[in-house]
Formats: sequence, structure tokens, C-alpha cells
Amino acid sequence: MTTEESLRPQSLMLTFLGDQVLGRDVCVYSGSVIDVFARAGVGEQATRSTLTRMVSRGLLRRQREGRRMYFGLTGRSADVLGDGERRIWHTGAVNRQWDGTWTLLGFSLPESWQRQRHDLRSQLTWSGFGPLFNGLWIAPGEVDVAALVAELGLSAHVKVFRAHADSGMDIGAMIEETWELSELAARYEVFVRRWQPWETELPAADDALSLRLVLQAEWLGIVRRDPRLPVKHLPDGWPAEPAEKTFRTVYERLTPLAQDASERLLDLVPVRKGEGEGENGDGDGDSDQA
Repeated sequence: MTTEESLRPQSLMLTFLGDQVLGRDVCVYSGSVIDVFARAGVGEQATRSTLTRMVSRGLLRRQREGRRMYFGLTGRSADVLGDGERRIWHTGAVNRQWDGTWTLLGFSLPESWQRQRHDLRSQLTWSGFGPLFNGLWIAPGEVDVAALVAELGLSAHVKVFRAHADSGMDIGAMIEETWELSELAARYEVFVRRWQPWETELPAADDALSLRLVLQAEWLGIVRRDPRLPVKHLPDGWPAEPAEKTFRTVYERLTPLAQDASERLLDLVPVRKGEGEGENGDGDGDSDQA
């Protein structure tokens, strides 16, 4: 089983930690991570480099136990993983509960602020906004962007409103003009083609954990790019619902085997409070062989 080219090792690592560590107050041995990632097609050096970078970015903590190095979550990574868990299991890919509210965000930046403009647009896209006009962006529902704007230092240059469309407004046409629906639909369709065979097949026992890991990481990568547009205004046959059905079916089918594999393959230890985050070292420092 190999990962898709677009699936970065850090995305896979966060998914792995969300699946096995989040909410459990444990750390996982780096050798266990290397073993599971190898089964997902990620080499040992790439896995070790990912662990090192994530420690340096404050996304992982280290904890040494004898000659072995274990890795756990920081508050920052726990927040990221909590958001991912909500997107997968609670928010979902299909927006049937939209109440007609839109969030409008207008901004006016000096012409020379090219970097700030790029950063704002990137963050807005990540938060589900699309460009209604050049300096006016829109997202379905009530989206709180105060922290995002403040972090970019642009609060004085941004105005945010809640609005409802006029009764004569063609919302479906507006959506198609504002968001790249064909690109989003293609992601869902590719996901279904890739994973539908596993609705009826089963992997080798020790590969189930890594397979389920790749499944979750790919699905989260799609739903995080989905602005959750109201389904009643999307084109007929919108592929999000069948894709979500495939995800849940395959996940449930793999879970018993994956849980058995995790018990065999993962070395976990309890978190020692107050230790690990400030430890020196290169982040992959096993003295023994993984």
C-alpha cells in the first residue's frame, strides 16, 4: 500500500497521532511509527525527518525512556487534531443544515502588500471562502475569522458581515462562479475509485493499520478543502455523499483488524507531565535500532 503523491508525511503523521494518541495521554515509540509508515510506503528517513521537523515546529514533544525515544502531542497539535476529528466525524462532507446565512469579508490592502494579500487569500480559502469579487470574499454559514485576521495583523483592513441573499438571487450560479467545483468534485470521484474496492476486500492483518491511516489522511485532506457549500445549491449528482459513504464503510471494515494490529505493532508509554517539549536532540534519537 503506497500513499498518494499529494499526501505529505506530516499529514500522515498528524492523522496517525490523532488516531492513536489524541485523548489518551500517551507517547509512541519512534520505531513503531517507522514500522507503520513503512507499510504505508513512507521510508524510514522520511519518517525520521518528519518527526524532527514537527518537534522543531512545536507539533510534537519528545520523551526518552531508557534507550528509546517516544513522541507525543503538544497543545498546538492537539488543537489541530481536534479540528480534524470534528471535520471527519461531526461536521461531515455534506451540508444539509445550511440556514441561508453567508459570511462576507471585504478587505482593502495597499498595492505594495503583495505578501499580506497572498497570505490572507490563502487563509480565507482554507477557511471555506471563495472570491465573490476581487476584495470581497464569501463563505456559507457563520465563519469566525477574527483570530485568523488578527494573526495576520490585518484587523484594521478587513470588514466582516453576515448576510442573506435576495430572493431573486441564483445561488447555484453564484457558487459555480466563485468556487472551483469541478476540481473539488474530481477529488471526491478519485477517492471513491481508489477506495471502493476495499469495501469488499481485506488487507493482510498487519497492513490494516497503515491502510486505515492512509484512508483517514486522504479523506481529511479532501474535506478540509471543501467549503461545505449547501448541498441543495450544488449540481445534481454531487459526489460528496457517495464518497463519504465509501469512507465510512471502508473505515468500519478495517477497524477490527487495525485495532488488533495497533496492539501488536505499537509501543506506547504514559506521558510524563512537564517533560519532553524542551528536550535537546535531533528528534529521532533512538540509541537502538528501530
